[in-house]
Amino acid sequence: MARSTPATQRKRKSVTPSEPQPSARKSSRTEAKKRAVAADDERQAPPEAEIEVIPSSEEATNSSSTTTSKKNGTAATKRASSRKKPAEEPTVDAPVEVSDTEDSAEMGSLKQIRPVKSPAKKGKRNSDDEDSDARFLGSPVADKDARERWPHRYAKKDAKQNKGSSEDDDELIEALRHYTRALVDGIQYELNDNAHVKAADGEDSYICKIVEMFEGVDGNPYFTAQWYYRAKDTIIEDAYQIDKTRVFFSEVKDDNPLDCLLKKLNIVMRPLEVDWEGKRSPVPDCDYHCDAQYLLPYASFVKFPSEPFTLLDLYSGCGGMSTGLCLGSKLSGQQLVTVRNESVEDFLALLLEWEKLCIRFSLISSDDPEKKQAYPFDAEEDEGEDSEGDDDDDETPDDSESFEVENILNICYGKPDDKDRGLYFKVQWKGYGPEYDTWEPLDGLGNCLKAIRDFVTNGFNRKMLPLPGSIDVICGGPPCQGISGFNRFRNKDNPLDDEKNKQLIVYMDVVKYLRPKYVLMENVVDILKFADGFLGRYAIGRLIEMNYQTRVGMLAAGAYGLPQFRNRVFLWGALPTLDLPPYPLPTHDVLVRGVFPNKFEVENGETRDEMPYTKEPETEFQRLIRLRTPEALDLSSPSLNSHRPYELNADDYERVCHIPKKKGANFRDLPGVRVRDDNKVEFDPAIERVLLKSKKPLVPDYAMSFVKGTSSKPFARLWWDETVPTVVTRAEPHNQAILHPEQDRVLSVRENARLQGFPDYYKLVGPIKERYIQVGNAVAVPVARALGYALGMALNHNVERAPLLTLPSDYLEKAHPTTPASSQDEA
Repeated sequence: MARSTPATQRKRKSVTPSEPQPSARKSSRTEAKKRAVAADDERQAPPEAEIEVIPSSEEATNSSSTTTSKKNGTAATKRASSRKKPAEEPTVDAPVEVSDTEDSAEMGSLKQIRPVKSPAKKGKRNSDDEDSDARFLGSPVADKDARERWPHRYAKKDAKQNKGSSEDDDELIEALRHYTRALVDGIQYELNDNAHVKAADGEDSYICKIVEMFEGVDGNPYFTAQWYYRAKDTIIEDAYQIDKTRVFFSEVKDDNPLDCLLKKLNIVMRPLEVDWEGKRSPVPDCDYHCDAQYLLPYASFVKFPSEPFTLLDLYSGCGGMSTGLCLGSKLSGQQLVTVRNESVEDFLALLLEWEKLCIRFSLISSDDPEKKQAYPFDAEEDEGEDSEGDDDDDETPDDSESFEVENILNICYGKPDDKDRGLYFKVQWKGYGPEYDTWEPLDGLGNCLKAIRDFVTNGFNRKMLPLPGSIDVICGGPPCQGISGFNRFRNKDNPLDDEKNKQLIVYMDVVKYLRPKYVLMENVVDILKFADGFLGRYAIGRLIEMNYQTRVGMLAAGAYGLPQFRNRVFLWGALPTLDLPPYPLPTHDVLVRGVFPNKFEVENGETRDEMPYTKEPETEFQRLIRLRTPEALDLSSPSLNSHRPYELNADDYERVCHIPKKKGANFRDLPGVRVRDDNKVEFDPAIERVLLKSKKPLVPDYAMSFVKGTSSKPFARLWWDETVPTVVTRAEPHNQAILHPEQDRVLSVRENARLQGFPDYYKLVGPIKERYIQVGNAVAVPVARALGYALGMALNHNVERAPLLTLPSDYLEKAHPTTPASSQDEA
């Protein structure tokens, strides 16, 4: 038994499963049994291959999908016998058959060879199994999310409410709610786990991936299995002996009672390699391995579909760079899947430890002795894993010294909200709800070999963390606050000795470790100016040392359709075997106006996160920024998110109210300020200093002394036809022009986001100050989109050696979706 003592002990409560609705179960049970009888009558023999002749006329071929039943008295049931049984558990009736239909193309008289059976044999639950423990854990998936992920389970239910039921409603098991975790005979399963499923007596258990868990409207728990085939279950049958641990993933799915699950499996997914000789040796430390798909039409054994290119966004913030790169690459025919991370230094340490764990469990190989280390749980393997469950009968429910580890949920380097560094695992304790999950150091999990191995194996298969060579593109803007003009103590002699510039080193260390195909680094222009451009030259040198091709250039956000200048440096890197992406030429000559949301009346203390549009778009910019994409999560209710300004304190708010609402207005317009001929300000000795209600001066000293009295930025208003210099991370009016043209407040988070090109459907979360920081640090989306298009063209091998790229004439038309979010959509 895997036991560990949590870092913080406290009294724990057990989880009680949710009770199915009796009324739903009673009415549907009779129908389920009728369907089970019909399924028994149609029961077929185990899988076998057939030669099927396709006639000259077009016809449909049906691929049967079936359900399975559970064996009496399994070992899993025995293991669970010592656990206290809940007061009431859901019972499972006969499964309902779900059929998948495949249409064959018109083939003339060509003979098509394919198996006509799915791997699972139809059956119903045995009557002696009524006391089996099969139930869902945790809270159900939110109704809205469940309907988006599995709409077919709810479509008929919604149709019934609107149109009434039909005769064909029994073809699919309708869902009452969905779950992501379940407990069957003491074994916990999660969505996307692999598992054994009970087959008929004398047959090998079936192998599946759990792709859905739901409670039917009849109150019974079900799971959807997507099947793996053994070689003997395919067209090959017994004609040739293939490694028994090698399985083939299919597209066949069907629904089964939850209690048909027998055992969790460790299936390692591998690429289909050219070196077939290596296949003769099974992959160690796994139940099965899979490197190909088996498709029923034409008995096809094929490699897995090409996966999208993976993009790792470091220092991601709100994801402006990765969002734009994904949008742009899609326009050029390539798809990027984004992984985002912010705490990069700990992230690199975590990647190093993750690789060692994968090596430890033989998921990858390495000849480097430094990557092979001893772990606290190694002693458990020497003693034998089977002893893990031998002391179940000795367990006492009031054991207060030791707790059993149910599952490992997550991994991190450095305990969250703590200064302790090292490898930590998030532990779920057996018999306790998620509110009692704790982060435990690796050293405290010395007897949890199986739980850690299962977690690492599942994480490896899900590509939870990147390994060297697994990332295609790394992008990011490592913060270099040591070169900021706001930093009065900049180290010009040795910039890399400044801790505020260390992230540039970490960024390049991540690139060196993961070895991506492409690198894109963004930074402020000062990286090429401060200390004779030392940090920029350092970044280029690191890439050159790693044998990357490089290219450096500057892009201004205003040249790609934004009312903001914002000049930034972009450094490309590409492996020597690939095309180096060019820089896209500007798409706009004139910067458009109309940044603000239709002059929305928003006060200094606004707290609403969502508000409806009140007017139609008045400018082309507003029309484009409101456009929605089919991927937008909330298409039905277009609204304005984060149109909230940072709340000024009473003194600053009073000062802002005195700033005239005119173009170019700032603190110099306040009484008592005089501007000299050399453009410096001074107090007018003829005017007595005006005081605020708090008795503080209306014109603060810091405004008069900013940039030695030459700046007009303190408490400055923007104006409708002006281009904003640069969106910054702080929403304070003391040293920057950030006041709304006609309202007594600073620009809201949404107004800043619009200046950065974020569409209105892009939602921002977190405290208001953090949202300003996220937006201010982001790469302008239209700039990143243009760079993403150039990247996609390079991935397509469709670029010249020239450093510049002219975007196609229809680029802007393709770049914008076609569904406007106008106030007409509002109720």
